[in-house]
Amino acid sequence: MLYAQLTHAISLNDVCDALKLFSGPLSAIRGVVGPSANALSHANQVRPAHMAELLLWELLAHLQQLCPAFTAGQRRLPRFRRRLQVVDSTVITLVANCMSWAKHRRRKAATKLHLRLDLQSFLPRFAIVDLALHHDNTRAPLMCAQHKEGEIAIFNKAYLALAHLLTLTQRGVFWVTRAKDNLDYRVVQRRLRRPQGNLLRDDLIQLRGPKSQQLYPVPLRRVLARIERQGEWVEMAFLTNNLEWSPQNVADLYRCRWDIEKFFRQIKQTLQLADFLGNSANAVHWQIWTALLVYVLLRYLAFLSRWQQSFTRLWAICRSTLWRKIDLVELL
Repeated sequence: MLYAQLTHAISLNDVCDALKLFSGPLSAIRGVVGPSANALSHANQVRPAHMAELLLWELLAHLQQLCPAFTAGQRRLPRFRRRLQVVDSTVITLVANCMSWAKHRRRKAATKLHLRLDLQSFLPRFAIVDLALHHDNTRAPLMCAQHKEGEIAIFNKAYLALAHLLTLTQRGVFWVTRAKDNLDYRVVQRRLRRPQGNLLRDDLIQLRGPKSQQLYPVPLRRVLARIERQGEWVEMAFLTNNLEWSPQNVADLYRCRWDIEKFFRQIKQTLQLADFLGNSANAVHWQIWTALLVYVLLRYLAFLSRWQQSFTRLWAICRSTLWRKIDLVELL
């Protein structure tokens, strides 16, 4: 499955034939032999994809113990001494006529990857592979369950659930998100008397409505700013439970959320998340988890070799030298 990710294999026969063609170099890995298509197909159907999920987190824990600097990463915003983690999801399109279990819309099938990304190390910290039918805010409590006191969680308004936000606040977790357009609130205090550059408003607000007040009874902070997005300046309203940061810091923190879009783009453009080697849910989940596993391994190679080029070029070089006996770290 790792080989399929690195080479963009398009079928089980593609994987099996290639591994048999390179049986000589392959046998150097503890006498390994290439699988048959039937054996690989059977494994795709019955071997639990949870094995690949456990392997991913075991690998990250091992690398953290082996090289703490790799998982610690570099601070994206030096003025914040707290760990920044962003939560988001991406839809992975599937073939509707042979994957009916993943119906998303009338003529579409898809699965969804929910991910919590560490912005310092650019490594995944928690993930859920689920049906695309489920709304993001139903997964918000589980995605943020491991956040520790003092950490910063960043997510878009799809994960905005008031009960979940109150739980984070009570646990001492700081969060930043987008405000919904229909948010019903009243201004308790205006902290910014007049616009300053791209900062338009900074208000302390209280939610209105019986249900909203019950779900989140404590004051919130709403920052309105002009943000450049795809070459255009647009007004965005942000919510946070931190009352001490400057309004510019709130806007800068949410801007970091777009780094996870870069992450999703990297794995979709380089790894094999377009053509799937099986039609069952188990087979699809295997392929998604192994894609994340390959991503972590490539990031570790980049760290060891102090790689400064793009992730796509790193993947391409590893693919080109896959069957050569060469010191890959030295080459990079």
